[in-house]
Amino acid sequence: MIRAYELTKKYGDTTVVQNLDFTVRPGTVTGFLGPNGAGKSTTMRMLLGLDAPTRGRSTVGGRAYATHSAPLTEVGALLEARSVHPGRTAFHHLMALAHTHGIPRSRVEHVLDLAGLTAVAGKRVKGFSLGMGQRLGIAAALLGDPDTLILDEPVNGLDPEGVLWIRNLLKSLALQGRTVLVSSHLMSEMALTADHLVIIGRGRLLADTTVADFVAAAGGGAVKVVTPRPTALRALLHAPGIDITATTSTTDATDATDATDAEPGLLEIRGVDAARIGRIAAAHAIPLYELTPLAASLEQAFMDLTQESVEYRITAPEPTGAPA
Repeated sequence: MIRAYELTKKYGDTTVVQNLDFTVRPGTVTGFLGPNGAGKSTTMRMLLGLDAPTRGRSTVGGRAYATHSAPLTEVGALLEARSVHPGRTAFHHLMALAHTHGIPRSRVEHVLDLAGLTAVAGKRVKGFSLGMGQRLGIAAALLGDPDTLILDEPVNGLDPEGVLWIRNLLKSLALQGRTVLVSSHLMSEMALTADHLVIIGRGRLLADTTVADFVAAAGGGAVKVVTPRPTALRALLHAPGIDITATTSTTDATDATDATDAEPGLLEIRGVDAARIGRIAAAHAIPLYELTPLAASLEQAFMDLTQESVEYRITAPEPTGAPA
């Protein structure tokens, strides 16, 4: 288990992390999310004793990281995969780490195989691609067979096969009862991998919840409706607090003998649930081809939550005219 108790970090007059208080529990993959500059890396460094907090404290496995006598066997970490002597081979890099904890050669060979690096174990790291370097960093994090993993952007540089590998690996480690904290900017991947989320912005805690609850809460109660009589349905639903957006034609076919022969219109309705929409439509004999509550994507929910915490905003360029 990982615990943060009012973690705060200041650099001069700048507060990078402020009063972070959260728990990462075993048996789940916890996604650690936030915009660039949110304080994720600084927080991870404080969890691992690499940065001293200005105020507050943290524990990993019930103790401060620095007090573990054999940290590799307690906590596996990946913060910067390229922090490896470029002249060493993958095998000798891991063996050097193993010697510090009395870890046998067989375990080194096992994690090399687990990371798909057996065929290149004898090659110097300076020749590794970004993805191979990531695999080596993950192998190093797994070397001591730790109960806790703290990984910063582990899928960075991995090809699709590698992304699938790390996703399945993290899930399997959580199923074994281990504690897994992983940061990523890939919301689609977090949606497939994480069970729980800790989200920060400008160093402050914004959310500490399950993925399902976070996405459901961000859905905004939107309902997708497809009907051949969108204009009539809009008129019936018109009321304060109800927002209706038409995404296709919204003209009813008043001359059609059977209204269901009309070209259907697509509406996105907020502020009223699907059951009430269905009852109103039935009471007025309005056909509905589709009535679907819409769930927000994790990406959209994250963007909505953190829009005020973005450090660097992108401004779309003004159009300069059609190309020649």
